[in-house]
Amino acid sequence: MAMFDRQVWAAVPFHFWSVVVFVFGSIVGSFLNVCIYRMPRGESVVSPPSHCPSCNYHIPWFLNMPLITWVYLRGRCAHCRAAIAPRYFLVELLTASLFLGSWLRFGRLSAPLALAYCVVLAGFIVATFIDLEFFIIPDEITLGGIAAGFLLSALAPGLHETRDATVAMQRSFLGILVGGGLIYAILQIGKLFLGRQQVKLEPGSQVVFGENSLKFPDHELPYEEIFHRKTDTIVVQAASARLGDRAFENVTVELRPSSLRIGEEVIDPETVKEELVVVTDQVVVPREAMGFGDVKFMAAIGAFLGWEGVLFSLIFSSALGSLLGGAQFVYYRIKQVPWSTRIPYGPYIALAATAWIFGKFLVLRWLILNLR
Repeated sequence: MAMFDRQVWAAVPFHFWSVVVFVFGSIVGSFLNVCIYRMPRGESVVSPPSHCPSCNYHIPWFLNMPLITWVYLRGRCAHCRAAIAPRYFLVELLTASLFLGSWLRFGRLSAPLALAYCVVLAGFIVATFIDLEFFIIPDEITLGGIAAGFLLSALAPGLHETRDATVAMQRSFLGILVGGGLIYAILQIGKLFLGRQQVKLEPGSQVVFGENSLKFPDHELPYEEIFHRKTDTIVVQAASARLGDRAFENVTVELRPSSLRIGEEVIDPETVKEELVVVTDQVVVPREAMGFGDVKFMAAIGAFLGWEGVLFSLIFSSALGSLLGGAQFVYYRIKQVPWSTRIPYGPYIALAATAWIFGKFLVLRWLILNLR
């Protein structure tokens, strides 16, 4: 049949497919918005159908058209007129633009290759927006990305600069090992050398273990910014401690997510109703060098981009994180806004990997010319 003839499809103008890819990308972006909202909340991305988060109004198909509907309704629900975040429009436009960029960059070389890059770029978008808001990257993105990258390497060997599917899968597997193994090693080294931060205080300072935060004389530190794993521990060598009507002298206080130790006594934090007040000149709090979600995320990048993409993403994201993180720190200091120690690293990795996808040939050429 003519419809299955490759020459017939090849005769279709290239930029006709450019329009198709842009529209398809906006549709995918609409679905990515669902993933961004529901995944971190543990909700199904399939059921129930699209609805307004404010009034639960079921959105009909003609009011759920990507890009167009948000502009037509001026960013509001058609039923209750509640505001719909600009993020929905931004994600649809960003996805459509990146899909189009992938098609324009790689479509003439290989349509499967362009579409494979669309898959990984979609994953980057979901990971970025979830990590920015919730400081996590769901396993559906990381572990799912590892599996997808490995399988798509066979369907689009060009991901790894080869035409041999077997070679591409071998390089993908190596990328997974390097991506996950390298970042895991950095995580463990970071825990060893940077896993604790000593907060120095004036002698006789009072520190309060509140319900939701650790309260210093001049600021508070939410527990969610301290505890990233079950073994993380706040340690205080207290000159004195007071819990309700009970007093302790010269004791070590240790707080974990699941236990509170005062001297030799161990207490379940869930049963503590009063604030614990300690007098000390130093508090040791755990510090996270990198989250385990970043380990799995880099392994997924390795599955798609190989070990070379992993190394570039690690170096470039570190430089980018240092630059933007430093600028953010200076801004908070100038504005005298409380500084958060919890910084999402996933967006930097995603941006670095995207730069590699679209500019790796320029990077490789620069390295060749400058390392001769």
